[in-house]
Amino acid sequence: MPDNSGAPNPDHGPATDPPAEQRSDAPLLSGVVVGLLGIAGAIIAAAGTRTVSSIVAPVFLALNLVIVAHPLQSWLRRHGTPTLATILICYVGLVGVVVGLLGSVIWGVAELVLRMPAYKNQFERYYQEGVDLLGRLGIAESQISDKLQNFDYTRLFGVAESLLSGLQNFGSLLVVILTVLIFMVTDAIGFSRRLDLAAQSRPRLVAGLRDFSSGVRRYWLVSTVFGLIVAVLDTAALYLLGVPLALVWGVLAFVTNYIPNVGFVLGVIPPALLALFEGGPGLMVTVIVIYSVLNFVVQSVIQPKFTGDAVGMTTTMVFLSLLVWTYVLGALGALLAVPASLLVKALVVDHNPDNRWANAFIASDPKTALPLQTAAPLQTAAPAQPPPGN
Repeated sequence: MPDNSGAPNPDHGPATDPPAEQRSDAPLLSGVVVGLLGIAGAIIAAAGTRTVSSIVAPVFLALNLVIVAHPLQSWLRRHGTPTLATILICYVGLVGVVVGLLGSVIWGVAELVLRMPAYKNQFERYYQEGVDLLGRLGIAESQISDKLQNFDYTRLFGVAESLLSGLQNFGSLLVVILTVLIFMVTDAIGFSRRLDLAAQSRPRLVAGLRDFSSGVRRYWLVSTVFGLIVAVLDTAALYLLGVPLALVWGVLAFVTNYIPNVGFVLGVIPPALLALFEGGPGLMVTVIVIYSVLNFVVQSVIQPKFTGDAVGMTTTMVFLSLLVWTYVLGALGALLAVPASLLVKALVVDHNPDNRWANAFIASDPKTALPLQTAAPLQTAAPAQPPPGN
C-alpha cells in the first residue's frame, strides 16, 4: 500500500529534487511579479504627484536651491557669522537667483512681443513668397488659399502674448517658492545634525540623501558654468551679426541651458525670427548654424561628459527624465528633471543592494557608478575550515 504521509520510502529510494530548470522558475517568476508591482506603484505615484504638481514642483525647486546654498551657509557658520545673519544672507541670495532667472525669461519674451509688430511688412512678404514657392512646386493655388485664407499674422502676437501672460502668472508660483525658502533656509542650519541622528538607525537612507545633495550641487554648478559659456558665445555672435537684442537672447540662452536637450531649441527661436526679419533668410540660417555648432560642441560634446560625471546618468536617461518629469511636474519639471531623477536613483537604486544592478543600464559609467558616501560593504564570512586531522 503506498505511503502518502510524505516521508521518504526506503523501498523506493531517497526523494529526488526537481530539475534545476524547474527550481529556477519560481525565483524568476517572483522577480517578474515584483518588477511589475514596482512599475505599477511608480505609475500610481507619478499620477498622484501630477495632481499636486503645483505644490510639489515649487517645493522641490526650493529644496534644490537650499541644497546649492548649503556650502555657503556652512562657511558662514564656521567663520562665526550669527545665525540670523546667515539665514538672511542665504535667503536674500536665493531670492535674487529666483527673481533673476524668472525675470530674464519674462524680459526676453516681452522684448520679442514688443518687436514683432514692427516686422509685419516683412512677414507678409515672406509669407507671399512661401505661397508662390509652393505653387511652383505643383501645389495648386486654390489648395493653398483654402488652407491659409484664414491665417492672420496677428495670431503670432497672440501666441507670444499668451506666453508672456503665462509667465506673469508665475507670480503665485513665485510666492510659494519664496515662502517655502524662508522655512527651509532656517531649518537647514541644523539639518546636518539631524541627518547624523537619522543615520544611526537608517544609514542607507541617509547615505542616499547625502549623495543626492552632492549630486544636485554638482549638476547645478556644471549647468551654470556651461550656460555662462554658451551665453557669452551666443551674445558675441549675435552682436557681430547685427541681430537686435543680442544681450537679451544671450541671457535667454543661459536660462534655457538648464533645460536638458531641448533648451537649445527654445533659446534659438527668438533670435532666428528677428534675424529673418532684419536680414532675410541668409541671416536666419547663419544664426541657426552658429547656435547649432555651439550647441553641438559645447552642449552635446563637452558638457555631457561633465554632466554625466556629475549626475551619474546616461544622456538617454537624462532625456527620458525630461519627458517623464515634465509630464509629472509640469513646466518646472523640465527644469527639475535631472535633480528629480537623481533623488529616485540615489534612494531606489544606489543604496538598495537589490536594485543596484540597474546602474548597468542607467549610470554614465556603470563600473564606477557606486554611491559616493556609503558605509563599508558587508563582508561575507568565509566558510568554516574543518579542524586539522578530521
